[in-house]
Amino acid sequence: MSIDSRASNHKLTTSPVSPLGERRKGRSGRKVVSHARRLDPLVAGEGLHTVCFRSTPHVMSVTTKAPKSIEDIESGVRAGDRVALGRAITLVESTRPKDQAMARDLLKRLMPDTGKAIRIGISGVPGAGKSTLIDQFGLNLIQAGHTVAVLAVDPTSSRTGGSILGDKTRMGRLASESEAFIRPSPAGSNLGGVTKTTRETIAIVEAAGFDVVLVETVGVGQSETAVSNMVDVFVVVAIPGAGDELQGIKRGLLELADIIAVNKADSDNVERANRAATEYRAALHILASGNTAWQPAVLTMSARDNTGLDTLWEKIGECRSALAEAGVLDERRAEQAATWMREIFEQRLLAAFKGGRRAAREYQDIEGQVREGTISPAEGAAALAELVGLEDPE
Repeated sequence: MSIDSRASNHKLTTSPVSPLGERRKGRSGRKVVSHARRLDPLVAGEGLHTVCFRSTPHVMSVTTKAPKSIEDIESGVRAGDRVALGRAITLVESTRPKDQAMARDLLKRLMPDTGKAIRIGISGVPGAGKSTLIDQFGLNLIQAGHTVAVLAVDPTSSRTGGSILGDKTRMGRLASESEAFIRPSPAGSNLGGVTKTTRETIAIVEAAGFDVVLVETVGVGQSETAVSNMVDVFVVVAIPGAGDELQGIKRGLLELADIIAVNKADSDNVERANRAATEYRAALHILASGNTAWQPAVLTMSARDNTGLDTLWEKIGECRSALAEAGVLDERRAEQAATWMREIFEQRLLAAFKGGRRAAREYQDIEGQVREGTISPAEGAAALAELVGLEDPE
């Protein structure tokens, strides 16, 4: 592998690291797991394969007692404590008003330390090998000196509301690394392949010092476009030999992809993978990407054999560098922040509306009429708007 985090004119210094998984006593006497280092970007806007990093001590601690106060959670997150990280993410995922208030306070405290990581979205059809890719890709990044957070979104049953949350088992090797943090979350009723709180979770793991954040979506196809609105680089994973290659990934994803990685280019699939890559390049040439700073790249790889992943990392670096130099990266993140605000407001507005007893009864009544077909959805929405005094714009 040639994945490297060193610049040509800077040398990445390393400090002695205990063997992976070895436990030792910290100054406070509590047990900690040795952690390589936290890497802080020094050069903004350069390709990831040439970004210079400063090495600073970073120990991923493991506490036996869950932090309760906001101050304890904040300090634990900044120290990279896994229990505090889990508690913080649970807070932002909670629907309890008290927890939501605490989550807003926590995010306000952590915000100055966010935004430094490289955010990569990974999407694709079911069976494309996204989890296998992330498992091997994450290991390669750790070997190169990075710290990796994986936010894996599992589909939720529309009937039972249940979710398997099996990503830690599918990424068993990466999950055992102290430099990695994997958080599976249920998608719930949220469309777009992500959860309602994926943005908040990204901010939390960034504040904890992880310099690469991978967001894996549920893998159900064309609806998984919301992730592109919260990452720097959007990677779509495809597979060869799935009949009509252009049906494997729908147009909506093709138009948003920064990189298309044809996976499973191994054994007898190499020729088919190359043919699929050629077809995707032709399709991208026809489709207007809407981004003049970067022409989407297509490559082949095998996550199973660990081939082509260094090229993927190089393309991610080239993409982010091009976007940064053109000012697109800053614009993209600014728009993402504004979208985040609008979505939170819409969620809170609906929750406040349904929270009142009278409003809740009216809402259920109108929804019942829509379900029965006595009024149209548009009429139902207009009736709800009338309840809160909203008028149609002229």
